[in-house]
Amino acid sequence: MKKNIILLLTVVLVITVGYSQVEQIVSKNKWSIEKANNWYDSHKWITGANFNPSTAINQLEMWQADTFDPETIDRELGYAESIGFNTMRVYLHSLAYKADPEGFKNRMKTYLQIADSHKIKTIFVIFDDVWGATPKMGKQPEPKPGVHNSGWVQDPGDPASKELKNFPELKVYVQDIIKEFANDDRVLMWDLYNEPGNSGKLTTSMPLLKAVFEWSREINPSQPLTVGLWSWGFQELNAFQAINSDIITYHHYGEPEDHQLVINLLKSHARPMVCTEYMARTRNNRFSNTLPLLKKEKVGAINWGLVAGKSNTIYQWDTPIPSGEEPIEWFHDIFRKDGTPYRQDEVDLIKKLNN
Repeated sequence: MKKNIILLLTVVLVITVGYSQVEQIVSKNKWSIEKANNWYDSHKWITGANFNPSTAINQLEMWQADTFDPETIDRELGYAESIGFNTMRVYLHSLAYKADPEGFKNRMKTYLQIADSHKIKTIFVIFDDVWGATPKMGKQPEPKPGVHNSGWVQDPGDPASKELKNFPELKVYVQDIIKEFANDDRVLMWDLYNEPGNSGKLTTSMPLLKAVFEWSREINPSQPLTVGLWSWGFQELNAFQAINSDIITYHHYGEPEDHQLVINLLKSHARPMVCTEYMARTRNNRFSNTLPLLKKEKVGAINWGLVAGKSNTIYQWDTPIPSGEEPIEWFHDIFRKDGTPYRQDEVDLIKKLNN
């Protein structure tokens, strides 16, 4: 009960602190509550996964020309379609764009063609503060045996994300990408910044967070903009993210009782909600106890991981298995590479709820 009370108080702070204490972006292009709800009501229940093909250790290996793998993407999105998923959340990377802007956009178009052929829409993620701080183009490292996301990289990195000298080039990237797909209905929404403040960055991520909203609002795409809440103690960042998002998105890897509290409190924004990361089996955050809750509450549901592969996300955070043997219980992911499910009861439930 004490844990729940603490969570309750922190989420209340997320909701209330911003209006008087956090600098807001004043933009005529911020969606009204009515527009946001009309948009949400025009879609089926949003359900799917965070997607990185099993052959890619990170965003760069997914998007670089030499390792872009449409055959695997097509096959694995077919697995997603087979259980009724209609949305994938997919990370981009500014270095892959910088190396070859037109080629990068063409690969995005190829990806969208494949996804659309499987009746899947896409949430593109632009920046990211999680895991490796020094992304580099070229051949990516091999996975470390038994280590969760051993090769994932931040975008643009650290200290790159804090250095104002990088902002003009990043602005070109953000605005070119969004402008290219601003009226493409295969793109469901833009998730502008994954977990700002992670990896010890804290509020040093605020300048880039503010900037990416400003740059994106200038383009004014037809799709909504969002940045997900993820750490309830980050009061200033959370308030800014919630105030400036068209759709409220958030991450939750905890138990259903706490998850219900978060949903109840975020409803005070009166905007549609999508949980863009969940499902950590060894933390009692499972399809069986979380997906029905999200459907009941009409909250979009995007779990972490589709196919076990080079990202090693079947292993827990910070709990390596150096031998590389399969854990007794997978942390994330749904399918093996050949398309067989890790748990048949889970895919049966997902199919049932997606009908």
